[in-house]
Amino acid sequence: MIKVGIIGAAGYTAGELIRLLVHHPQAQIVFAQSSSQAGQPVAAVHEGLTGDTDLCFVAEADLEAVDVLFLCAGHGKSSAFWAAHTRPEHLRVIDLAQDYRDEHDGYIYGLPEWQRDRIASATLIANPGCFATAIQLALLPLVASGSLHGEAHVTAITGSTGAGQQPSATTHFSWRNNNLSVYKPFTHQHLLEIQRNLQIPVTFIPIRGDFARGILATAVVEWDGTQEQAEALYKEYYRTAAFTYVSDTAVDMKEVVNTNKCLLHVDVHEGHLLITSVIDNLLKGASGQAVQNMNLMFSLPETTGLQLKASAF
Repeated sequence: MIKVGIIGAAGYTAGELIRLLVHHPQAQIVFAQSSSQAGQPVAAVHEGLTGDTDLCFVAEADLEAVDVLFLCAGHGKSSAFWAAHTRPEHLRVIDLAQDYRDEHDGYIYGLPEWQRDRIASATLIANPGCFATAIQLALLPLVASGSLHGEAHVTAITGSTGAGQQPSATTHFSWRNNNLSVYKPFTHQHLLEIQRNLQIPVTFIPIRGDFARGILATAVVEWDGTQEQAEALYKEYYRTAAFTYVSDTAVDMKEVVNTNKCLLHVDVHEGHLLITSVIDNLLKGASGQAVQNMNLMFSLPETTGLQLKASAF
């Protein structure tokens, strides 16, 4: 069994991680650390876990007792954690914050569809951002084939859980319900990792959605090929991907919510290619992908513990 520790275990991404790992056939959660919830039952904070675990939050982490550590404490806090702690040589790390996504200090960027072999041999993984996952999966086949010319123009809408568990004015139900709004146009922090990895210019307009979870992203690029050529390019690129699929028909967000899937659909129209990409921001965009990376690091099938079902209704 893979012995697991979690830092910052009271937030949304940690809650999803725990829900996955308590049913993972090859993982055992040794500790879930939370300074704010120490001593409290995990199931009292993360709903839906009653009967699944008797685990309680702890204040301190025993790094020697685990094989892999998930850092879920939020952006900027992962590097602060390592400033105060020494990593044992045996310990593998998966960081769900943005602290190491530029691959400094030996971290590998953990997008399996792009870097599967590097992830499998890595000790330190920087998990991608949720928007960055949806957008890069939409554009990777074009970049890899040299077919992308000029800018990619991206618009994406995300659920309220993308803003984290800490309440704010824009996550309050009475504001978010029946409402949409643009935020951080052209400046969203995930643009840094997207443009660094893909080496292409991207304009990105993020939108707050009036729902809890999921991302629907659309990317528009110049394209001088046919519909059939676009479909063939994408299907070949993702032929061996464990969770990314190219659909012949239009995709919607409900098809992927509560799963680790990314669904893609391509449309050609008058010299342009529209790519639609849908993911669950908490799973393929965060905790599900983190478990996928753990599976690769420990030589398990990528799908282990991640064969999840979408809610059809």
